[in-house]
Amino acid sequence: MPKKFSLLYFLVSISSLAFGQDEQALWTKWETEADTLMNHQDFSGAAVFYSKIISECKFKEKSDYRLIYKRAVSYYSANNFDSALMDMNRFVPQFPESPQARILRALIYRGKGDSENQLNDLQKAIELRGPTTELVRWRGALLADKGDYKAAKKDLEEVKQYQDDAELETNLGFIYYNLGSLDSALVCFNKAIVLDVNYSPSYLYAGTFCLQEEKYDLALKYLELGLRIDPTNHSALFYKGVSLVELKRTDEGCRCLKKAFDAGEDDAADYLKEYCYDIFK
Repeated sequence: MPKKFSLLYFLVSISSLAFGQDEQALWTKWETEADTLMNHQDFSGAAVFYSKIISECKFKEKSDYRLIYKRAVSYYSANNFDSALMDMNRFVPQFPESPQARILRALIYRGKGDSENQLNDLQKAIELRGPTTELVRWRGALLADKGDYKAAKKDLEEVKQYQDDAELETNLGFIYYNLGSLDSALVCFNKAIVLDVNYSPSYLYAGTFCLQEEKYDLALKYLELGLRIDPTNHSALFYKGVSLVELKRTDEGCRCLKKAFDAGEDDAADYLKEYCYDIFK
């Protein structure tokens, strides 16, 4: 009896070891297949293979969590933000000091439109990794969206010391205007136009802010320049119509407002009713 028991135990042990080796080989094959699909941008297909391994893996080693991270990347790349977030909420507690994990989760929150959690993870990534121009610029844009214009200005002015472009200057112009300085805002918008004459948001922001400050002639100049760059910008056409109406050039203004309204600018309706009814009746 003792010999038979020992032999049986030995056979079971060997079979388990062989099965484990076969299982590991299969997982390696699946992971390689998933990685290949990722490289070919078949993100949904990659997630299927990662999921097959994850469903069987016991996660005895922390290195096994790379599969969770990889699957989160594949879900994120496929715009499946909810599933990606579930994976990262599982991954981050295992690697709380990983800045890359925080950045990925911040990107996922951005995809979900969750600015608050996006900002929290981004801030943590900066603390862990140290400030980079890309991360500080991203934080500055989030702070501006949040209405924390002073902090946003500090971030973007810091970034400007190392890199400058039309988008950055336009964002700074937006911030300066909301801090109560149209003149500083226009300096930024003009700099943006010099850096990239084809960057249309610079003209639109400059025009609308001048319009709000009742500087109609200047607003019209920016908006007309913007429409030369992008004639399909219906918002610029709407604000051009408003500027013309305010300058008592009603016929021209109403034609612009009518075109803007027909293109889907519903805000033009009130101006059309107030200023243009007699023209189009």
